[in-house]
Amino acid sequence: MRAEAAAAGSETPVVDGLPGADLDPRTRALLTAPVGPLIARMAWPNLVVMLLQASTGLIETYWVGRLGSDALAGMALVFPPFMLMQMLSVGAMGGGVSSAIARALGAGRRDDADRLAFHGVVLLGAIGLVFSVLMLAFGRPFYRLLGADGGALEAALAYSNVVFAGNVLLWVMNALASAMRGTGDMVVPALVTCFGVALLIPLSPLLIYGYGPLPGFGVAGAGMAIVAFNALGCAYLAWRLASGRAVVRPTRVPIETRFFADIFKVGALASLTSIQTNLIFIVVTALSGKIAGAPALAGYGVGARLEYLLIPLSFGFGAPLVSLVGTHVGAGEIERAKRIAFTGAVFAFAAAETIGLAAAAFPAAWLGIFGSDPAMIEAGSAYLRIAGPAYGFFAFGMALYFASQGAGRLGKPLAVTVVRTAIAIGGAALAAHMGAPLWTMFAAVTLAILVYGSAMGWVTWRADWSRAAAASRGRP
Repeated sequence: MRAEAAAAGSETPVVDGLPGADLDPRTRALLTAPVGPLIARMAWPNLVVMLLQASTGLIETYWVGRLGSDALAGMALVFPPFMLMQMLSVGAMGGGVSSAIARALGAGRRDDADRLAFHGVVLLGAIGLVFSVLMLAFGRPFYRLLGADGGALEAALAYSNVVFAGNVLLWVMNALASAMRGTGDMVVPALVTCFGVALLIPLSPLLIYGYGPLPGFGVAGAGMAIVAFNALGCAYLAWRLASGRAVVRPTRVPIETRFFADIFKVGALASLTSIQTNLIFIVVTALSGKIAGAPALAGYGVGARLEYLLIPLSFGFGAPLVSLVGTHVGAGEIERAKRIAFTGAVFAFAAAETIGLAAAAFPAAWLGIFGSDPAMIEAGSAYLRIAGPAYGFFAFGMALYFASQGAGRLGKPLAVTVVRTAIAIGGAALAAHMGAPLWTMFAAVTLAILVYGSAMGWVTWRADWSRAAAASRGRP
């Protein structure tokens, strides 16, 4: 592999048989540490964050639910676009930032890494601003399109307008956090999220209901708490990076499109995956209702919410893979990069498969958290019994997708994602058209997951990352 690096024009010397002796010691450590313990050490902060974020979402839903069904319905309507913002800013465009910085550091281009951090903040901040304008201008017709009216519509707007008014803060915070993850630092972004959880638990009910002279703002108060956390998170991460305590320091320089292109070529393709994941959820939910009515719609929706939790679980293992694979590809260590990718994917498979098998064996334990309607429980149980055992394949494929982000090669992985979307939506639509039993729709979704994980393993195994290594050692 070092010969390949040399052929690619490497200026990073090999000293004492180890790559990258002129690199930052923290970067060099990523290139030499044992693979399994390295991934575990970098993944655990993200996994803790995943658990905290999941519990916080449930707690916030509980507090809003006390305001009544309209408030709860309104918040539920905002959930898909809000989740999309998080997925895009953290795992998609944020992954593009992490990947570009990791490859630059692995290739010894420290100055470029600093510039990439600055360009990442500018790019993601601009994207966040665009989404803010769109949702503030067209929120009402958008939520009407989703079926909202009356009190539910007003509650959705009250929550959405606050959240999206501060949307740019979410994107900038995740740009800064992604810059740190690109250096291999998973702990500081995780600690910021832990602080956010500790802040939101008391701040949300305080702003929703008020206390003493402080008035309650209703469902809008929940949005205010989120914006407050994003603002504080931005401030801390910006200070941390500017202080020189991180491997990179965002350097304000004239805008260069080549840095945007290096981020965007990975982030834009990854964004399509996030959009397709949400599209599957929306379409299959609607078709479930068409086939078997509102209880089936609710049952699939609640069951698939567990699948949504697999995304941050996959991110827990995937975020280190972006950094590690990117650093190794930049250094020309292709064989070790592949080993890291599949080791992380196996870890993700084991964790998600454990959850999926438990959900399939005891579906009511999950579904009962959200309701007791027997028809809802029946439909949700049918979904989890069919799809749950395939959850490991979902996480396996997602982890390898993050690894491909790190390598900066997403063409074939994106094609695999398109195939998954076509199987899931096409199969569900065919079942609805033929009036087939509900389980056939769930079987189509499960088949799509199995194909996704298997095919992602194949294309990653066959991927030629040496060209990405050559590109990383030149200019972005």
